[in-house]
Amino acid sequence: MLRKTPALIVGLALCGWLLGVGEIQTASLAADKPVLRLATTTSVADTGLAAAILPDFERRNGCRVDVIAVGTGQALSIASRGDADVVIVHSRKQEEAFIAADHAKQRYEVMFNDFVVIGPVDDPARTGAAKSAADTFRAIADAQATFFSRGDKSGTHTKELDIWRTAGLAPGKDARWYKSLGLGIREVLLAAHEKRAYTLTDRGTWLAVQAKLPELRIVLGGERPEANKDPELINRYAVMAVDARKHPGVNAALAEKFVEWLRSAEIQKKIGQFGADRFGQPLFHPAAVE
Repeated sequence: MLRKTPALIVGLALCGWLLGVGEIQTASLAADKPVLRLATTTSVADTGLAAAILPDFERRNGCRVDVIAVGTGQALSIASRGDADVVIVHSRKQEEAFIAADHAKQRYEVMFNDFVVIGPVDDPARTGAAKSAADTFRAIADAQATFFSRGDKSGTHTKELDIWRTAGLAPGKDARWYKSLGLGIREVLLAAHEKRAYTLTDRGTWLAVQAKLPELRIVLGGERPEANKDPELINRYAVMAVDARKHPGVNAALAEKFVEWLRSAEIQKKIGQFGADRFGQPLFHPAAVE
């Protein structure tokens, strides 16, 4: 049995004090790091892209990136209050309105993928003959097959509403087969799998979670982007630094560095390679023009 002599007690106390000091210093150093608040659409986080590339930016700039993963509408709302320094979103109309309200000076396209329509494996709405998303949506409505909408003003929700308008339809509360969930796309896909429903998603998120969804398949869009029949389903992502003239509290210098870094040839290459080794195709394609 170890006897705690006075010298040993002092030694243990000293070690504990040193460890405590070390922990305090580590916490202090972490707290002293500048923080970049990134509000981004859920697909950038759910696919794993953010986790794959952001450590490089943190390392180069000695900072921490706090990711707020929400729908495009909510991301822009957060940034419009000055509660984010930079955004990555995918809804051109909402982005242009954001700039028109002086929340940002400019948008920069950085990558793209495409939207696809997902449905039950046996396709009860018989959408196979459809050549466009509007045709597919009409078939779903005619069959009154269950359709799950994000219902959250995200980029995906905005695109879905555009497709319904093109189809000449506007399903609402009176359409019992149409369900507005107010959830992120990952949760919507899981719900669609459980209830055998149709939905619209970006291909990147579908590829990232499809292993958990054996009862669903792509009913419009093909297995690769080049097989997508509808050019309207292209899904473009843009980055915008929040304007410090409108929101003096933002970290404008770090946000501008982030925009430059994201558009650099090195990071664009990483974006174009992300997911290819696991899924046989990249989840995003680079789109920046330096």
